[in-house]
Amino acid sequence: MIKVSVILPVYGVAEYIVKCTESLLAQTLQEIEFLFVDDHGPDNSIELLKQAIKGHPREKQFRVLTPEHNLGAGMARNYAIPEAKGEYIAFVDSDDWIEPDMFERMYNRAKELGTTDLCMCQASKDYLDGTPSIVLKNPDVEEGEFTHEKRAFFLTHYVSYFWTFLYKRELIEKHAIRYPEDRSADDSFFLACALMTAKSIARVDAPFYHYLIRPGSVCTTKDSVKYKKRLTVFSKLMAYAKEQGVYEAFQPEIDFLYIKKGYVSTLVNYVVNALEPKKEVFAEIYDTLLKEVPSYKTNAYLERKKVLKILLYICQKCPRTATCILRYYAKRNNIVG
Repeated sequence: MIKVSVILPVYGVAEYIVKCTESLLAQTLQEIEFLFVDDHGPDNSIELLKQAIKGHPREKQFRVLTPEHNLGAGMARNYAIPEAKGEYIAFVDSDDWIEPDMFERMYNRAKELGTTDLCMCQASKDYLDGTPSIVLKNPDVEEGEFTHEKRAFFLTHYVSYFWTFLYKRELIEKHAIRYPEDRSADDSFFLACALMTAKSIARVDAPFYHYLIRPGSVCTTKDSVKYKKRLTVFSKLMAYAKEQGVYEAFQPEIDFLYIKKGYVSTLVNYVVNALEPKKEVFAEIYDTLLKEVPSYKTNAYLERKKVLKILLYICQKCPRTATCILRYYAKRNNIVG
């Protein structure tokens, strides 16, 4: 029986894929498979992958899937999901790497608690320029049943470290969880859908995953109209919550998630990417907020966040001042695109 299926899209990572592959070969979990999706990149990443596994005792655990054309990371993951045979599914970016015992310890912890839908760990944010690594932590929730209180807490303290999770394959299939085709915030969408529908959660408090910040990666590539894709993705997330019958029970929490991710994070993304941010775009993003969360001003969670509430007012009334604030926030938090 395959316990974990690991899915990795591959595009333009020739400098990093060997280290990533070696960390997979070193996994202590034996009942595992690795599904690489050849996303038609411009270099020889796939050839380097094949060379790295050639003749290795675990070579047969590696499969390369080749769609007809470039899909983008999210849709490439979708392409592999139906091919996965594991009890759990995990995602690794092929320019990152992981600790040897990551999947064994996470899988074992998930099984110790029964049929657990999700198991999470922590991550290390690593830099190529010598900047000290930073530990990325998921919200601190107790293991076991994903109660109303735990789900509410996670949704309101949401971070999109989607590669720090094991996802029960049955959960993904039952609730039709897939990455959106829009090439922006697709990881946030996928994890949020899982958090909305999971019934149980486990955790291992160790930074198993090494998330590499590098020049030219997806998160550091400028795109001045990327905000439009983000708006579409978070509108789809609101629709998904309603389709799954989750929105009614968690409206304040999901609305607050949209305020932070669909509105504020979209504005941050826009001002970081645009050379000269325009007030018309600020208005466009605000109009989408009004459409998705018309009563946002009375949101109970927003009421408790006075600084955030003031920031929303400035974004609406003084786009030029907001641009300076948001760019400072992005710089301070190493948000580059």
